[in-house]
Amino acid sequence: MADYQGEKNLQKVALTAKEKSELFAEGIITVILLLLLNLSIMVLLQQAIVNNPQLSGGVWMIKNAITIGPNEWHIWSWQNWFVILMGVADVLVVYWRLIRRYHQMQMWHVIGELHYIADGHLDHRINLRVNRDLQRVIDSVNTLVDSTVRSMEEERKIEKSKDELITNVSHDLRTPLTSIIGYLGLIEDNQYQTKEELTKYTHTAFVKAQQMKVLVEDLFEYTKVRQTSTPITKTTFDMEQMLDQLAASFELEANKKGIQINVTCNPAPLMMEADTEKLGRVFNNLIANALKYGKGGKQITLAAEKIGQEAIIKVSNDGQQIPSDSLNQLFDRFYRVEASRSQETGGTGLGLAITQSIVALHGGYIYADSTPELTIFVIHLPLKLGRRIDPQTAGAKSVKE
Repeated sequence: MADYQGEKNLQKVALTAKEKSELFAEGIITVILLLLLNLSIMVLLQQAIVNNPQLSGGVWMIKNAITIGPNEWHIWSWQNWFVILMGVADVLVVYWRLIRRYHQMQMWHVIGELHYIADGHLDHRINLRVNRDLQRVIDSVNTLVDSTVRSMEEERKIEKSKDELITNVSHDLRTPLTSIIGYLGLIEDNQYQTKEELTKYTHTAFVKAQQMKVLVEDLFEYTKVRQTSTPITKTTFDMEQMLDQLAASFELEANKKGIQINVTCNPAPLMMEADTEKLGRVFNNLIANALKYGKGGKQITLAAEKIGQEAIIKVSNDGQQIPSDSLNQLFDRFYRVEASRSQETGGTGLGLAITQSIVALHGGYIYADSTPELTIFVIHLPLKLGRRIDPQTAGAKSVKE
């Protein structure tokens, strides 16, 4: 954390003229006080020696006892050495006082920077070169501010996401609800001439109510799988067998549209761990989308392959190409490549968002690619269930790199 800002970005604390004057005055006052203290000590010692003959004799003996060098030169004046030692002590005291005062001034500048950030300037960071202990505090504060900013941005995104969700749900519910109220109002007011008209009105209201039911169920499923705490029922199964069962369940619908569903798996069997119920929802959504929107297609291919510790499953069809500018948004909730699809097919726009979230819960990711010849959805899943990916951030891997 000590290199958080980098040495090149750090600036030395620039003292103001007032602070420099205070620092200079601090040094002068300290020097004067130390000189007075030294003088007082010298006077007291002189008085003690003069008034005490025994102390004077002792000092004389010390002078004769202390010698320097091979020639045993005598130190005749203890006073000179005492003055030197006092001078060194004075210099250390002055240095300590000035450094201590300077560190206090650094602290005041840091506090000023903190107040500036607290006033709402969250893009500002403290780039001051200070003493080591205070530098650790600054680095911690900068890291904390960065974390707070990220949390606020994520919170704003979540709030925006919630607002968009409410807006989209309200819009998608309002259209069928308006039709239901309209047709039931006609029945309530006896605005029909024949039994056939009554049957038509009630049938239309029933169909719209079913659309609302599908939307509510998809919305419930979407909000449930978006939570990382959603429980996963771990089951060991054969992926080839699952794909064969899915292909068989869509065989009748595919035959009506002249589409053939093929399944390949390498190796076979391909054993892995997953929540088979949730994973079945993933492939149901992808196959259903291929049947609904793969206009002109003749075949759908489900291919599974084991690579390392992953199973890579591809769901492809040779139908109409998805525009390149729509690929990045395919897994956004309520997104539809064509606005008319909601009326034509009854889609809620939540299917692929649910698919992505379920894959993320399993610790995998999904992306799509589309060319005039082939549209393909590629799913990467771990063979063993382990760490989950947060569904809130799973979109980062939704586009092929």
